[in-house]
Amino acid sequence: MRAMLIANPKATSTSRRARDILVRAFSGDLDLVLAETGHRGHATELARRAAVDGYDVVITLGGDGTVNEAVNGLLAEGPSADLPALAVLPSGSTNVFVRTLGMPSDPIGATRAVLDALRAGRYRTIGLGAASHPGGTERYFTFCAGVGLDAEVVREVERRRAAGAPAYNSRYAMTALRHLLSGMDRRHPALTLRQPGRPPKSGLFLAFISNTAPWTFMGRLPVNPSPKANFSRGLDVFGMRSLDVVPTLSAVAQMLAPRTRPVQGRHVVNVHDATEVTLSADRPMAFQLDGDYLGEQREVTFRSVPKAVRIVI
Repeated sequence: MRAMLIANPKATSTSRRARDILVRAFSGDLDLVLAETGHRGHATELARRAAVDGYDVVITLGGDGTVNEAVNGLLAEGPSADLPALAVLPSGSTNVFVRTLGMPSDPIGATRAVLDALRAGRYRTIGLGAASHPGGTERYFTFCAGVGLDAEVVREVERRRAAGAPAYNSRYAMTALRHLLSGMDRRHPALTLRQPGRPPKSGLFLAFISNTAPWTFMGRLPVNPSPKANFSRGLDVFGMRSLDVVPTLSAVAQMLAPRTRPVQGRHVVNVHDATEVTLSADRPMAFQLDGDYLGEQREVTFRSVPKAVRIVI
């Protein structure tokens, strides 16, 4: 079985020595090629080459950004049953995608799980989300997207990482709090959510789009605005029409509590199992996919892509 291991040498939690141990573990079962990423978008290029060259499996060793790039490389020509399967080894700071799949959150444990699955021929085909905006190309996401506050937080954390600061969970939380209190307009909501055949929902300050649950993690604690989101269904959306203290704290408390219902409240908007939603804004708004900041847009359309990629699990 031919496999390409795409490794991000800048990922948060895996040393080169640990990576070499993982490579040796796989080499006994696979005809393995190691490919290290050297720049943003490189994992997309490598995964696309693996698909064109007929590899059986693509294995990522990195964070959620590396997984996202690899998925977009694999699906560069669209979903197909002939594409390589995807196996994921976590070495980022949060590793949301691996954890939502129920895989071990450490690379050694995940390697054992992937090897067991490969030997037993266990795969799971999951749906993805896809996002597009006028003048841009469509891009897939695995677990979440966002327009507004969360994307602004990702932008700020990425700026600090580029300056050498580590991306700890606490940094995301503190950046979100600081930005909410002093860095964003909390009086003039800019977003309108539209679904085909349904009335628009306007007056939104932010929107989280979920392809699975939870939306993210804060340390070991899941953050869950849309607990019914699932890889086998459409997209879920959570939005807020107010960022005043009381409704915001209520929403955050519900996201952090164990629950099976979406966040509730008179300032909350929920959409479940949507095939397609469009978020438009009266001013450019920050936008992110899988924790990767993608600039500011006035309009982004998100759609569900069923049975898009095979996962080794």
